[in-house]
Amino acid sequence: MKITAQMVKELRETTGAGVLEAKKALEATDGDYDKAVDILREKGAARAAKRSGREANEGVIELYTHPGNRVGVILEINCETDFVARNEQFRELAHDIALHIAAMSPSYLTREEVPQDELNREADVLRNQALAEGKPQEIVEKIVSGRMNKFYEEMVLMDQPFVKDDKMTIGELVTDSIRTTGENIKIRRFARYELGESLD
Repeated sequence: MKITAQMVKELRETTGAGVLEAKKALEATDGDYDKAVDILREKGAARAAKRSGREANEGVIELYTHPGNRVGVILEINCETDFVARNEQFRELAHDIALHIAAMSPSYLTREEVPQDELNREADVLRNQALAEGKPQEIVEKIVSGRMNKFYEEMVLMDQPFVKDDKMTIGELVTDSIRTTGENIKIRRFARYELGESLD
């Protein structure tokens, strides 16, 4: 299939890849747009992993209030330079993540932050559920493992499907932004407040 300049342009707009990189991805997939996007996202994830050790001390504090002023979010998201921190795309990322936190109410930023006793308690409940459903003992642990992933999707920000595009997680959204900006980006912390919620 002939790779046209328009095809390359569209792929670049979607992925933020360079001209040559986009063209090569399209050639490798015989013009299949979706497969080319996947190839570029995988390359971006590899580059993002290399950048993850770099210092990220610039960024923004994003304040978001849900319509009706019943839910508010404070989010700190960091990057490497103030140039990227002032960039419209980075600001939009911060806003989208704060909006997501308001809508999806995660309890933790990463899996590592979930207390071990909470994980043990959840695994015990899921194990007992599987046994009560009559599942064979030998597959119960696999079932528990699968259902724990669902628990992480509900409780952990980086594992949650993005509210504006549930085909990607917040972690993948950040990885894509690292690839696009060329800088390490980290969500440092967040707080979500809901009017009238218990303070316990």
